[in-house]
Amino acid sequence: MVTVPIVKMAGAGNDFIIIEARQGLDYAKFTKAVCSRQNGIGADGVLVLDKSAKSDYRMRIINADGSEAEMCGNGARCLAAYIAAHHKPAKVLFGMETLAGEILAEADGETARVRLSNPRDYRPNMNITVASQKLEVHYIDTGVPHVVLFVDGLQEVDANSLGALIRNHPRFAPRGANVNFVEHTRDGMVSVRTYERGVEAETLACGTGAVAAALIAWLHANPGLKEQKEAVMKVSTAGKEILEVTFDLHEAVKIENVWLKGSAKLIAKGDYYYHG
Repeated sequence: MVTVPIVKMAGAGNDFIIIEARQGLDYAKFTKAVCSRQNGIGADGVLVLDKSAKSDYRMRIINADGSEAEMCGNGARCLAAYIAAHHKPAKVLFGMETLAGEILAEADGETARVRLSNPRDYRPNMNITVASQKLEVHYIDTGVPHVVLFVDGLQEVDANSLGALIRNHPRFAPRGANVNFVEHTRDGMVSVRTYERGVEAETLACGTGAVAAALIAWLHANPGLKEQKEAVMKVSTAGKEILEVTFDLHEAVKIENVWLKGSAKLIAKGDYYYHG
């Protein structure tokens, strides 16, 4: 048995176990154990805070199934708040290395803001067929791959069944994609439900998914606009929290300076008795 100090945090309902990098620890095996909601602490994933040669800090994101994710917006906010509270960084705005590139972060108590890597590979109006149903979906990589499907009657959608089919569709192989079901709520706001890779189920929120939903919804609502500074879209998550996404739009749908703002709540801290 090994004692591992842990902190549990949640961002918009997405919950994480935060640990400091630990030599010799099998992160995939550890994550599967600690994320079990029956026999562990329970979480959507583990965030590992490590040293970086490229940035101020390094963030590793291990999904509940043991796979490693490129990026996680809600996790990044939680780790930013953890760093601010436990490491007292000299800079208000500090960098975190991820597999998706460096992101910037700042935190004030239980609210944090992160600047994500620039989105890429935007593919609007894709036609796919799942379960004999033809769907028009939109794809964008906001650090991890995301599909957006606009729907009416968001709460009636079978997010787990349909999400799994789209997530594993051949058009998105081999990486697969997170799947966001999005409904326009009012001007400047959408509601979203997300099926996440790695968790392989709907979660209460997904930060990079909220960004994907916000960007594509804004582009659809403003089809003729080619330049916009500090565009804003708010996203209501399944966890009933509101996330704010801001970004700059340039010619040829070039999107930069993407910021995600929302909660980063401390849930618990203590020791986890890991049996390996």
